[in-house]
Formats: sequence, structure tokens, C-alpha cells
Amino acid sequence: MKMFEIAKTPTEAVDRLADLHRQSVEALRDALRAYLDNGIAPDAKVREAGAFAYPELRVRYEPEGSPPPVSRAFGKFSEPGLYATSVTEPELFRDYLIEQLTLLDDQYDITIETGPSSDEIAFSTVLDGAEDLDLDAASVADLVRNFPYADLATIDDALPNGERTPQPGAARPLTLFDAPRVDYSLQRLKHYTGSPYEDFQQFILFTNYHRYVDAFVAWAIRQLKEDNEYASFSAAGFVEVDGTSRNARADVEAAPWRRYQMPAYHLKAPGGRGITLVNIGVGPSNAKTITDHLAVLRPQCWLMIGHCGGLRHSQRLGDYVLAHAYLRYDRVLDRDLPLEIPVPPIAEIQIALADAVKRVSGDSREDIKRRLRTGTVATYADRNWELRYHAEARRINQSRAIAVDMESATIAANGFRLRVPYGTLLCVSDKPLHGELKLPGAANLFYQRSVSEHLMAGIETVEILRSNEANALHSRKLRSFDEPPFR
Repeated sequence: MKMFEIAKTPTEAVDRLADLHRQSVEALRDALRAYLDNGIAPDAKVREAGAFAYPELRVRYEPEGSPPPVSRAFGKFSEPGLYATSVTEPELFRDYLIEQLTLLDDQYDITIETGPSSDEIAFSTVLDGAEDLDLDAASVADLVRNFPYADLATIDDALPNGERTPQPGAARPLTLFDAPRVDYSLQRLKHYTGSPYEDFQQFILFTNYHRYVDAFVAWAIRQLKEDNEYASFSAAGFVEVDGTSRNARADVEAAPWRRYQMPAYHLKAPGGRGITLVNIGVGPSNAKTITDHLAVLRPQCWLMIGHCGGLRHSQRLGDYVLAHAYLRYDRVLDRDLPLEIPVPPIAEIQIALADAVKRVSGDSREDIKRRLRTGTVATYADRNWELRYHAEARRINQSRAIAVDMESATIAANGFRLRVPYGTLLCVSDKPLHGELKLPGAANLFYQRSVSEHLMAGIETVEILRSNEANALHSRKLRSFDEPPFR
């Protein structure tokens, strides 16, 4: 087993992690080729020596006294000791790793170490897309017997769920997600969204209608012709265009995005500071699935920009709802985040969403008060909840909810659970309790009038948040008393 080495700087540590990861991937690829071409299985001693291991990042903090008080939400220690995590794709996470290590290095007297972890890289991550390997030369069962694989018995969310307690003498976690959990999600992102996981940006918008995708694509392609920070546009179906593309809109529309359950679109900027839009479709299951996987990228925030049913007489089609609280009737997160745990609003995001609506709409202060309402959003798993009118109307009255949808509470609750700042700006598309059901004719007229402004309000929110220090979004209300040092 290779020894751990001390890194003098965060950058040196990440360079070393990248070298170790590359060596392990190359060793695993070579071993797979030898097995698939010639039937030669890797020697057990090779694996024992850590040839296929993920790299590990360790931070030692061993002061003489207690840690100094640090007011920020992350980049701090709860107590002295050894902190560690296995790391995958160090180049993808380079900026994040350097940022988090630098925060600790500036505040504390620490020792940064790198070396091989006890976690091995699963063969499936190396085989995926490998045109130089004959995948038909062996069965999956044969590969599982001879190579490391994604063992779901060891991949879970016990740490972010608060179900993993520190073991005496063992290293404490440095991050929420270790390498196997991250790789699991990276592959799922590519599968569900039809785009490279490397293209996801730090600011993420969710929608539940493809009309928003059309508007986003048109806006994003216009940005490529402007003098700004945006460099290229990546679309579902693994298509990328830039400012030099002659038929960018046609290339994007011709991409096979329909093959993917939750197509994603990325207006890319240096350092991942662009905007990603994901069409998650309808329902809390999709909302949980995509946020489970996006969380490993540690985005700055995610925002739900979707439709809702208005629950008050005074609301009109096209009005906005800024969610301050959520009724979690979706049920998909009940085992991971008990219902009695509140999901608080993130002040910086709430203010940015409200300011964005004012800027985009151009409405007067009085008109904004009529069009933008804050309050509780009820999220159901059952789209036809109206068929239980008498029972549900009573609960809605008791809760004072002002809107109903199928995704917002799920996205907010998973943001809270996985420490990703969240927000919700909905647009009223029907009023089910007051006779204004979503019928095709009225719905189409609503979409024509409202989609563009609503989407631009989401984009303007990102611009507002991005103009401020991004890390200010990561509120202490997202962190417990015993958190990993990295955000």
C-alpha cells in the first residue's frame, strides 16, 4: 500500500489527487483489457496494494486548545482530529476542493495529506463509453467476481441524514459524500439528463414544462452572440454549440432529447458560473431523483420555476407565488427527513426572487403586491387530489396554503437535507378550488403570456445571486452542530 504524502498547499494536494485518480483508472482499464482480451484476471495482491483505489484526502487538525470560533456556515472544524474522504474526478471538483481546503488552511494550523483510500473504483465507471474495450467478451457476473463493482450495500446517505455517528479512533468525514456515492450520482445524471455531468453549472433552475425549455434555449443562444461571460451551450442529447455555430437553434432542436427522462440544458461560463435548466417533468419522484444526484456537485443553489394551482379567490392566472413554507404531502422524503422537521426559507434567495420579479415585470410597487404573494405551498404526490375535495379543502384552510403543486416541497426539503440552498417561484396556471380548471384553450393562452416573463425572473434571480458572494447563500440554518468541514 502506498504511503500518504503531505501537501504544502491546497493546489498541490489536488494535483496529487488527480495523479492518483488517473493512475488508478489507467490500472483498472489495463486490467479490464487484459481480462476481456486474454482472460487474465488481476492478481489479488494487485488489489490489496491499492492499484484500483480512489485517492483519499486527509486533513489533520491537532491544536493544543479548542478550535477558534468561526461564524461562517462551513470551512470550519467542530473539534480537533483527523478528517478524511475518498475523492473521484478531482479535476471536475478542482475549484471546489481548493476553495474548501484554502478556507481551512487560512483559519487553522492543518496538515493536508493525500494517498490511496480503502474504496475501489467500480469497473462500470471505466467501461462506460469505452470503445476500446470488448464488452461482449465477458458477462457482468464474471466482471463482478474479478473486479471492484458498485456495491450498494456500502453506498448510502447515512451521513447527510444524520444517521452515521463518529467511531472512536476513526477519521471523521471531511465531506457529505464519499467517492463511490459521487460516482453513483454522476453516472445517473448522464443517464437521466442526456448531458455530460461535467457541463452542469453552479446555479440550477428546475421546471416542469417543456415550453420553458424552448424559451431558455432561445435566450441562451442569443447570449452566445453577446459580450458576456457565457462560452457555450450544452443541450440534452449530448449536443454543444457556441457563438460560432451557424445553425445553433436547429442543432439543439434536432438533438435526441426525447430519449431522456429529465433533459438538461447548460449555458456554460468559466468556473461553472453559468446556468443549468432541468425539465424534471411532473411529480415528486422525479424531483427527489434529480436532486439526490445533483447534490454531489455541490451547486450554489437550485430554484423551482414551475406552475401551481392558486388557492385564493384574489389570485389571477399569471400571478406569482413565492414559497415561504411547504406542506409536504409528497411523502417521498419521509424516511430521510421526518415530517416534523421544518424546512426554513433561505433569506438571500427569497429576497433575490422578489427583486427579480420586480425588475423583469417592470410593475409598480402596488401592482407587484397584487401579483406576487408569499405563503405556504402544498405539494401533493397525487395530481388528482381535487377528487378528494372535502377532505383536502379542510386541510388547505387549516394550513393557510396559497398554492398547490407536485414538486416544490420535495425540491426544498431535499435541498435542506443535502445542504443545497433552495427557493421556489411559481406561476398560477389554474384555480382548482374556484372553478378555473386547467383546460387546453385557457392553458395555451396562459403559457403564451407568462412563460417568458416567469423564466426571465428565474434567470434574473441567478444574476442577482451571482453578483453577490456566492458562498453567502450557504446559510448556517442548513448546517447541524456536527457537520463535515466542507460545504
